[in-house]
Amino acid sequence: MKVLLKGGKLYDGSGADAVMSDILFEDDKILEVGNGIDESVADRVVDITGKSVAPGFIDEHSHNDWFAIKNNPLPYFEPFIRQGITTFISGNCGVSEIGFEKDCEYVDKMGGGLFFFKDTAGEYGNVKDFLEAIDENCPANMAELVGHCSARAAVSGYSNRKLTPEEEQKMLDIIEDNLKNGAAGVSLGLMYEPGLYADEEELRKVVELCVKYDKPLTVHPRANSAVSMAYPELLGRSHILRGVDELVNISKGTNLKLQYSHAIFVGRRSLKDQPEFLELINKMRDEGVRAQFDIYNELRGVSVITVILPTWYQGMSEEERNKPLTKLKLRALIKATSLLLGFGYDDIEVAYIGPGYEKYEGKTVHQLAKEYKKSDLDMYLQLCKESNFQGRVNMGPYTTEEIIHDFENNELCLYMTDAWVEEHGIQNPAIYDCFPKFLQDSLRGAGDIMPKTVNRMTGATADRFMIKNRGYLRPGYFADITVFDEKVLKESERDRTCSFGIDRVYINGKEVLADGKIDEKLLRNAGRAIRI
Repeated sequence: MKVLLKGGKLYDGSGADAVMSDILFEDDKILEVGNGIDESVADRVVDITGKSVAPGFIDEHSHNDWFAIKNNPLPYFEPFIRQGITTFISGNCGVSEIGFEKDCEYVDKMGGGLFFFKDTAGEYGNVKDFLEAIDENCPANMAELVGHCSARAAVSGYSNRKLTPEEEQKMLDIIEDNLKNGAAGVSLGLMYEPGLYADEEELRKVVELCVKYDKPLTVHPRANSAVSMAYPELLGRSHILRGVDELVNISKGTNLKLQYSHAIFVGRRSLKDQPEFLELINKMRDEGVRAQFDIYNELRGVSVITVILPTWYQGMSEEERNKPLTKLKLRALIKATSLLLGFGYDDIEVAYIGPGYEKYEGKTVHQLAKEYKKSDLDMYLQLCKESNFQGRVNMGPYTTEEIIHDFENNELCLYMTDAWVEEHGIQNPAIYDCFPKFLQDSLRGAGDIMPKTVNRMTGATADRFMIKNRGYLRPGYFADITVFDEKVLKESERDRTCSFGIDRVYINGKEVLADGKIDEKLLRNAGRAIRI
C-alpha cells in the first residue's frame, strides 16, 4: 500500500534546514520526497499539516538487546516508541547478549549482574544467530555491538587476573568473529566484571580489531566521578579524567572510532572536570582518533544500592558487620567518599528494594531515616540488607542542565537513553521522554538549532555506525519516520513519566503509533535486524 504523508515540515536528517515537503512510501521503502506529490498516486493520505516530520530517531546507546529476545518484548519497547525511537544500537557497556560460544560454561556470567536470560526465547551467543532471531520478530530495528565483558567472561568467568595467552586469543577470536558477521562494533564496560580486570595491553588488542574492521569502540570508562573504587588514590587527579587518560593511551597512534559512553560527572565535585574532559576528547581527535561522546537528557542516573558501599564490607559475615569498629570504619569511609564526590543520602532515591518494600520507593535514604528515626547510615545499611545488597536507586547529580545544554551545542555529541524497562519499582525516567526533551531544548533555545538536533538523533548516528539506508528521509531509504508537534514539544511540561509531542511513528512503513495509540499487532514484528 502506498501512503502519502502530506503537508509536513520536513527535517531530512542531514542537518539541512527544514522544508515543507510530502513523503510517499510503499511497504517499507520511501518512494518520493518533495512538495506537491499528487494525492492520486497514494492508497492512503495522512494530512500532517502543522506538524513536523523526521527520520525515526536512533537510540545510540541501548541495552535493549536483552529485551528484544524476551518471549513478550512489547512492554519493554513501548515507552521508547512513544519517544519516536525506531532503531537501537544495543550491546553497550561491554555486556552484550552476544559474545560466547555454544556450551559455554560461563553463560550465567553474561550481563554483568545487570541483565539475565529470563523469560527469553533463547540464548544467542553470536551476532548471526541473534540477528536471525530478532529479524521481523522485534518491535524496533536493532544493530548489535559485541561486548568485551561478555567475550572475556566466556573464556574466564569473572577471574580477577591477566588472561593466559590462550584465553586472550580465544576472547579476541570471539570478538573478531562477531565483527566479521555483522556486529556494529565493540563495547567496553571497564566498571563491570570482568571488564574491570583488563589491563591496557589487553584493551589495545581490542582497539586493533576495531581499527581493522573500521567499526566503533563504545566505552563505559573505569570511572564517571572524581573519586571511585577504580583507583586506590583518593586525592590527586580526578578519577574520571584518569579514565579518559586510559582511553588516550589505548587509542594513541590509531584512527579508532572511539565513542565515549554517557558523558556524565557523578557528584557535585566531579562537575568541574567537564572542561578538561572536552580537552582530552579534542586532543585525541587532533592526534587522529575519531573520538566522540554521547549523553542522555537526565540529571540523575540509575545505580545499584551498593554504589557507595565498599566491597570488603559486603563480603563480611553478619557478625563482623555488627562490630562497633567495623561500623566506625565504614562510617568514616562513606563520609569521606561522600564529601569527595559531593553527594549525600538525600541524593539517593530508592527505586526498588524487593517484594514487600514498596513503601520505600520514591523516597530518599535521608527521608526514610527521618521517618524511621534512624541515622542515615543505619537506614542505608538496612536497605542494603533488606535488598540482599541488590537494590536499585536513582541518584545524582550526574550532570547539570548547563552541561547538557553545552554538550547539545557540541557537534561531537550524539543522543541516547541508556535506559531499559525494569520489572518492578521506580523506572529510569529516560525511558519516557529523553528524546522529546532534546527537541524541547532546541525549540526553547537552550540546545542546538532544530536541524542539527534532529541530525544528532538520526543521520549522524546512522553514519557513525555505518547503518545503511536509515537515518535520512530519502527515496530508497527505509520508511522509519517520526511525526511530531513542535508547539506541543515546546510548551509541554517534562518529566511526567510519559512522552510528549510525538504524534506518529512508522517503523519500516508500519504505523505503530498514531494519535497516542500503539498498534500492538503491527509493532510486534515491525523491527528489522541490522547487520553492519
